[in-house]
Amino acid sequence: MQISSQFQTSLDSPEHIAVSERLGYDRAWLQDTPAHSPDVWMMLALAAERTESIGLGPGVLVPTLRHPMVTASGAATLSALAPGRVAVAFGTGFAGSRAMGARPSTWSYLRDYVHTFRGLLQGQTVDWDGGRMRMLHRAGHAPSRPIAIPVLISALGPKGLAVARELGDGLFTVNGETEFARHFTWAALGVHGTVLDESEELDSPRVRAAAGPGNALAYHATYEFGGDVTRLPAGQVWLDIVNQTPERERHLAVHDQHLAGLNRADEAAWAAGSWAAIPTTTLTGSAAHVTERLAAIAEQGITEIVYQPTGPDITRELEAFITAARAVLVG
Repeated sequence: MQISSQFQTSLDSPEHIAVSERLGYDRAWLQDTPAHSPDVWMMLALAAERTESIGLGPGVLVPTLRHPMVTASGAATLSALAPGRVAVAFGTGFAGSRAMGARPSTWSYLRDYVHTFRGLLQGQTVDWDGGRMRMLHRAGHAPSRPIAIPVLISALGPKGLAVARELGDGLFTVNGETEFARHFTWAALGVHGTVLDESEELDSPRVRAAAGPGNALAYHATYEFGGDVTRLPAGQVWLDIVNQTPERERHLAVHDQHLAGLNRADEAAWAAGSWAAIPTTTLTGSAAHVTERLAAIAEQGITEIVYQPTGPDITRELEAFITAARAVLVG
């Protein structure tokens, strides 16, 4: 199982990726969340200049945010800066679209988009939105076509699985969803959490900063996907705060501080005991516990664990996690 890192894209992401490389992470993914973050391609390009071997890629791209030619050109540019190191993951859109009040794309749209993206990188002339186009980049503007860039699909459910199996080189999944992992030779799973210090409590200030945002993701996702947030610890407290915002702008209250900190609803829920969900919503525990959990994940067919650290000490989080993860590889 490969060990990768993932970050909500920030101005510090190039340095965080450089740290990941020094620590031995196999790949680094940056999220495509324009309402929260600087441009994902800019930060990946800076990371390419600061690294030599670590894999790089956006994970996950949201098709409705860009014309497929823009995405193909961005991927080609990154491939020129980091030859042989680039992969791209696509999804229908969670925070990347919902934080702006937009609907996620349909699976049929994503399928057409990925098919077009792959055709462009192959040097084909393709149809899109009533017109015909191909990459016209000359030497010095992009690598010559075809450009080989693996594509992963972030899929939950049978429709996503069908697209991933048809067009993807692998699966990118989150939140413990490993049901379809064995359908793929490359199956990446995103996780959050922190390795606890000895005798550290789950409601400590450090755990709040390092695992709180990953825990809050469960509340954000449950709400956005139509689940019952009140079934989570302090879920009613969380929902009551969110519902204070007018419905038309409620998505702003939900996605504020998404995977970077705690918003007003997250903070209220934390104070009321939402931290009790951390053992199930995140990969948090002693080093031995994290190693045990990772071993179980590997047995479910996951070939790449993608760890997203948060909090003020990203280096500490990356170091502690890869130390626990290496015990799985050695074992």
